[in-house]
Amino acid sequence: MANVLLEMKNITKTFPGVKALDNVNLKVEEGEIHALVGENGAGKSTLMNVLSGIYPYGTYEGDIIYNGEVCRFNQIKDSEEKGIVIIHQELALIPYMTIGENMFLGNERGHKYKLDWNETFGRAGELLKTVGLQETPQTLIKDIGVGKQQLVEIAKALAKNAKLLILDEPTASLNETDSRALLDLLLRFKKQGMTSIIISHKLNEISYVADKITVIRDGATIETLDKEKDDISEARIIKGMVGRELSDRFPKREKHIGDVNLEIKDWNVYHPLYSERKVVDGVSINARKGEVVGISGLMGAGRTELAMSVFGKSYGTNISGKVYINGEEVHLNSVHDAIRHKLAYVTEDRKGNGLILSNPIKINTTLANLDGVSSHSIIDKDKEYSVAVEYKEKLRTKCPTVEQNVGNLSGGNQQKVLLAKWMFADPDVLILDEPTRGIDVGAKYEIYCIINQLVAEGKTVIMISSELPEILGMCDRIYVMNEGRIVGELDGSEATQEIIMSHILKSSGKGA
Repeated sequence: MANVLLEMKNITKTFPGVKALDNVNLKVEEGEIHALVGENGAGKSTLMNVLSGIYPYGTYEGDIIYNGEVCRFNQIKDSEEKGIVIIHQELALIPYMTIGENMFLGNERGHKYKLDWNETFGRAGELLKTVGLQETPQTLIKDIGVGKQQLVEIAKALAKNAKLLILDEPTASLNETDSRALLDLLLRFKKQGMTSIIISHKLNEISYVADKITVIRDGATIETLDKEKDDISEARIIKGMVGRELSDRFPKREKHIGDVNLEIKDWNVYHPLYSERKVVDGVSINARKGEVVGISGLMGAGRTELAMSVFGKSYGTNISGKVYINGEEVHLNSVHDAIRHKLAYVTEDRKGNGLILSNPIKINTTLANLDGVSSHSIIDKDKEYSVAVEYKEKLRTKCPTVEQNVGNLSGGNQQKVLLAKWMFADPDVLILDEPTRGIDVGAKYEIYCIINQLVAEGKTVIMISSELPEILGMCDRIYVMNEGRIVGELDGSEATQEIIMSHILKSSGKGA
């Protein structure tokens, strides 16, 4: 029987008005990959923040026993000295510093007043090889993609002599190829004796990589499933997470598709910094009233660039092409123009660009339509409050009050506030960019129901998603995009993952 490396006993953590963890127990054996699953707000990240010392000893009840020793971490450095290293969902890298500098930031090589750059870059190069990243340590972080940045974070953890690696949603921003490569890396580390705890909402990945799965629901431990003994199918994990079987991941809807609402013709966009690089190349698409249109493709295909450039030229330079709304050509030269023409864009980056995390729900809800809560340029606070409460109830956002700051909500509830913000603007066309990224299966289902409600009202939804099951489960038509171009158009009833991927692979290397 393997040694127990970590035991967290009766962990209870309370925030003002909320018990986030209620006598949670977790046991992790040496050399295993242990998954932590649960709905948004279940307490997974809070538990790992307790373990890593982000929430110091004294701010919670219970015991952490690591390597047979009771530990009382007062800061993150205390846990790192024991070999416990956490990699958060939001990567902690500085774009204009090199890979090598980032890897040893706060863990510098050399003396207090003189850094040893030879050792820094030499050791960084060794660790990059270990994680399979073919980049030089002198490369700037801004010049590599998100998948490679995730590998830099893992190399950075190895530089701290990690014995227990905690990964919070490590594949949330990765395509399927990069996700599988990262999971295979964890399996390789496991063979070398590394212990990992992984938090993920991608249940197929959990089933692939995890030895044991602990389910947390409403701040309490529900069960731990063992791959060797128990059923760890997605359906079984979902039952533990939500407390019931979720027989259909995608809600059914009656289709009432009308006339073309939005048409984009021969749309071209160049990169804002590298003006010779074309990122959207001659794209022509359309979408009808009451229709969910999907845009599928690998990361870097140009999907977000297309959406943002159409939405008031929020991205890119030297933009050309035509946009028609209800058959009439419109010129969307600013975000204000786009909103005025009943177009909305729900960003994939809800924390960076979509919401003001330090502001209450009520302010975020009305941001895109201040005219709707003001008179003579003065905001009616009572109206603002009542609108926020209306959308809180309509979207079933879990929060004690709309006075609560958005930053204190779970990812799924933040996404609902972002949707409420644009729904209150009353658009006819909503472009949803990765609308369920980083949120659990229960919250996803609720957002799918909201999408169905929107199209039932005659609105048009364009959905960009990297998750092929989501595209196939929700969309009436699907455009496949690769290297900035549309390389296929499929009817939703006939599309499969294999057909979509074949369109991408056949077109690779032929475009700009």
